[in-house]
Amino acid sequence: MGKVFLVGAGPGDPELLTVKALLILQRADVVLHDSLVSAEVLGLISPNAELVDVGKRAGLKLLTQDEINSLLVSYAAGHEVVVRLKGGDPLLFGRASEEIEALRKANVAFEIIPGISAAFGAAAAAGISLTDRRAASQVLFTTFSRGGDVKSLGWREVTADTTLAIYMPGTDYAEVATRLMDAGLSADTPCAVISQATRADQQVRWTNVQALFEEQKLPAPALMIVGRVASRDASALQKVLREKGSAVNVSQPEFTDAIPQNWLKH
Repeated sequence: MGKVFLVGAGPGDPELLTVKALLILQRADVVLHDSLVSAEVLGLISPNAELVDVGKRAGLKLLTQDEINSLLVSYAAGHEVVVRLKGGDPLLFGRASEEIEALRKANVAFEIIPGISAAFGAAAAAGISLTDRRAASQVLFTTFSRGGDVKSLGWREVTADTTLAIYMPGTDYAEVATRLMDAGLSADTPCAVISQATRADQQVRWTNVQALFEEQKLPAPALMIVGRVASRDASALQKVLREKGSAVNVSQPEFTDAIPQNWLKH
């Protein structure tokens, strides 16, 4: 019986893989990967490994979760290193708990190798700090579900000091805006939509909750960051801090290419 590794592929940039993840991918006999894992990361896998795409296409599942669980157990019976490769971090919206349960029931050894979550990759790409001791004291990681009510998502507990990182916002941002306003957020709450975070074709759109009603969808994978920290305009945060009675010392971020793009080659 081999061992299954639940590996986080990170948000897309292959240089954001952990060293341990890279070493396991280069040793892998079989890799079951999601569709959102970037081609650049897949290119780092051992050429001798069998690749199995178990992701979704336009919302359609290639395999059910139970079928994926069974494949992991089956491959572990005949291979030494089996990898379940997931975009971002496997423990955040990655259904890892179901796979862990199946592996435990089958007495298959497993190990979890965390990755950089999409929320952290998106925040870094946009130059946003998810927390700010002056304006944002907590972060809510959530997904947007079109079934059920707002309370089921926990959005009723959102305050003005909360930063929301919304995974998989879907194709209709107006629905998200409606739910955010129903949860009590003001229409002028800053919002950033980050598409293809950390990849060569990443896009960052700066907006607010009200403007989401008119915003066009960005290519998947996309993530929304909503809250005071999601303003590109430093003056907007200054206004918030004045209202809170906090000291104001905010400047616009500067982005530089301090590290050469080919540094890994030297």
